[in-house]
Amino acid sequence: MTAFVLPSSVTVVDHPLVRHKMGLLRDVRTPTALFRLLARELSLLLTYEATRNLALETVEIDTPLEPMQAERLSGKKLCFVSILRAGNGILDGMLDLVPSARVGHVGLFRDPQTLRPVEYYLKLPDDLVNRDCIVVDPMLATGHSAVAAIDSVKKAGAKNVVFVCLLAAPEGVECLTQAHPDVKVVTCAVDRGLDDHGYIRPGLGDAGDRLFGTK
Repeated sequence: MTAFVLPSSVTVVDHPLVRHKMGLLRDVRTPTALFRLLARELSLLLTYEATRNLALETVEIDTPLEPMQAERLSGKKLCFVSILRAGNGILDGMLDLVPSARVGHVGLFRDPQTLRPVEYYLKLPDDLVNRDCIVVDPMLATGHSAVAAIDSVKKAGAKNVVFVCLLAAPEGVECLTQAHPDVKVVTCAVDRGLDDHGYIRPGLGDAGDRLFGTK
């Protein structure tokens, strides 16, 4: 078997705080409320990396002591697109950091036999062509749902797309980067691989069930 090589388009955020919080997130003993809080905190840290290349402009402001040149965001506005339902578990943390962002939703469920995504809901801003787009889902497992969601946002006009997840598998990374080589991926970790049921190992279980207490 060929060894997996992480593509240059994938950024693993390996800050000590991220690694610490991911260890807590993975732990089977972590209760729902703490799992949800950790996912929200991790989403903040991931958003810093995902928005690293946002354009800035210089503006004149007055501090309490004197005028100065300060920097503010400029250019295209952001849109976060959550893959339902688990994507909402990290969406709120991202909105804490960028409250002015527009929000879209893609509803997908995985066919248990084929493991392929089936779209049941799609609601995106009308002006997606004028916005940088960050698609969010806690897990990048087979990669099929991520690819389908990115297909939809690109079809709606998005030109610059980033995919953000808490955890990825090599199979998902390869699937996404082959289908969308222009899309940057930001994640906390890339695990060993998938089991026969399409779950990431060692992973953290079903992110949606752990976020919403439905396990």
